[in-house]
Amino acid sequence: MASIDVSEAQTAPVSRPDPRRERLPELARARAWIVTDGKAGDENQCVGIAETLGLDFEIRQVPASGPFGWMAPWGPIDPREGPRRRAGALSGPYPDILIASGRRSVPYLRTVRRATGGRTFTAFLKDPRTGADSADFIWVPDYDDLRGPNVFTTLTAPHLVTAARLAAARARPDPRLARLDGPRVAVLVGGDSRHLSYRKTDMIRLVEDLRGLAEQGCRLMVTISRRTPNPLREAVKALAAETGGFLWDGSGDNPYVAMLALAEAIVVTSDSANMVSEAVATGAPVLLFDLPRTYIRHRRMFAGLAITGALRPFTGQLADLTYKPIDATPVIAQALADAYAARRAAGPA
Repeated sequence: MASIDVSEAQTAPVSRPDPRRERLPELARARAWIVTDGKAGDENQCVGIAETLGLDFEIRQVPASGPFGWMAPWGPIDPREGPRRRAGALSGPYPDILIASGRRSVPYLRTVRRATGGRTFTAFLKDPRTGADSADFIWVPDYDDLRGPNVFTTLTAPHLVTAARLAAARARPDPRLARLDGPRVAVLVGGDSRHLSYRKTDMIRLVEDLRGLAEQGCRLMVTISRRTPNPLREAVKALAAETGGFLWDGSGDNPYVAMLALAEAIVVTSDSANMVSEAVATGAPVLLFDLPRTYIRHRRMFAGLAITGALRPFTGQLADLTYKPIDATPVIAQALADAYAARRAAGPA
């Protein structure tokens, strides 16, 4: 299996948990493909579901650029990636289950669905933009508009930050983090996207609010994204060094899950719904650093989490929030398993 990222933050490969195949014997025998264009957020969601189901899976990566990618989700697949090409994304016997995400994967899912006459059960995570009948099972977050009899929704997204991984990280604390004295605060910093860009004022405000936490005795555990603007990257790096905190610079094992597991509070920037979904899986108070022009649909998710008591705006202060960890991954996995079982009982469409 290929290496995968745990989140949009810079990450390292993680090991697969033991399969839980006793839940659905028929699923235990299934062969699965994960099809994405390699975007970490999309791939992680698919892997999170596949691992939770205990599937044996292969990651099939489709091209992220070029004319066929530009035409997705409506256009054809790149013929160089077809089933007759030995090194193609669709080479080899078709799987029993295909889990895909990202618009560039839609033509490949459609090709497999047609070629197998429905024998391959297809699942798509997020809106494929081609309608609810594009796959046998579709998951979208509550804030998306797509609905249908085969569409399943949850407040947060699937991910790889499982209860088992968190428990393991707490049982054997990362020594780089365990040495930090004072309340530990995980800081998950995203970056520029097609929806928004960090302004200079945003960067100054975030650093000053984090400095306020450090002055209260908190120790910052910082991870940044490949999308983080350089001025912000350098500023939080300097702040962590000055205040006795920790910033992962890419060397050594990635402590992302360990940060979440040991955090007494988590600060996360509003440009990443995926990182917010991972943060609320811990049960720790989540403090959202709001950025202007945050995607309006993501704001709906954040509002829902605020109602549950899991999240509050970050203003340089800690907040006392008590809630049960919120993890949609096993819920989505069970819904997919149920849909697969129903399809197998009914036979191909």
